[in-house]
Amino acid sequence: MRSLHYGRRPDRSAGPGYRGATRGLAIDLGSSRTRAWMPGHGVITDARSDFGTGAGHGHPVRRGRIVDFESCGRMLGRIADMALGEDRTGTVIVLSHPVLAGAGHRAAAKELVAALGPVDVIALDSARAAAAYAGPGDGGPLLVVDIGAELTEATLLVDGRVRDARQAESGLSDLAPSQPAAPVVRTVLDMVTEMWKQDRHGAVLGALRRGPLLTGGGAARHDVTDAIAARLGVPVRPADDPATTVVRGAGMVLSSVLRHAGAVPALPGRPR
Repeated sequence: MRSLHYGRRPDRSAGPGYRGATRGLAIDLGSSRTRAWMPGHGVITDARSDFGTGAGHGHPVRRGRIVDFESCGRMLGRIADMALGEDRTGTVIVLSHPVLAGAGHRAAAKELVAALGPVDVIALDSARAAAAYAGPGDGGPLLVVDIGAELTEATLLVDGRVRDARQAESGLSDLAPSQPAAPVVRTVLDMVTEMWKQDRHGAVLGALRRGPLLTGGGAARHDVTDAIAARLGVPVRPADDPATTVVRGAGMVLSSVLRHAGAVPALPGRPR
């Protein structure tokens, strides 16, 4: 289990350098599925992470890490061709990544996206993306628990910044078809307990009182969410359509960047 306590600051967000942006695309590159979101269209891709790779087997992303760069590049190219066409000038792409993805992974992922053409790339961790879409938005402590196919992360956000995070390289795909969800639930409880023990400011307790935000495929399973709520003794808040929460949140960040660039008007509500 990997951890980060009072860890790194989030990647630098978009600034005046994006004033020339005219189009955008948000991408959530997952171990099991890859999703893409486009302004005005919503989620345009929700497919297995080996689609369009020509590999015929396996996945280019495993346990949150890119393991086959060539296949991953082909997959991203297919998404870009479908969404953007050949001319990608003035495009901003927001790429989500696991909170505890190392600098090497983040750099490699940004390089793959940058290879798609003349685009600006913003790297955004999945917890802040999820909070952008489904969080309360008041800056208070928020515990985001992302239960995916091959990766589980628990992240404490305070004032929109990562205060603490835990990661386990296990998830729903490690369960046998008829196996109870107890191993996944135990992983989540262990991570939250460790965070609680190391918290000196009461932020974890405050986040628990308001209810952890659950995302990823595990948040769509009542046996998982009910067991976590019972074991923690607090209500939990599964995100709406939890499997696409991260890409939709990345889309919200993208929309903010494009509005700042003067490309699209501010619209009420959340992106589709």
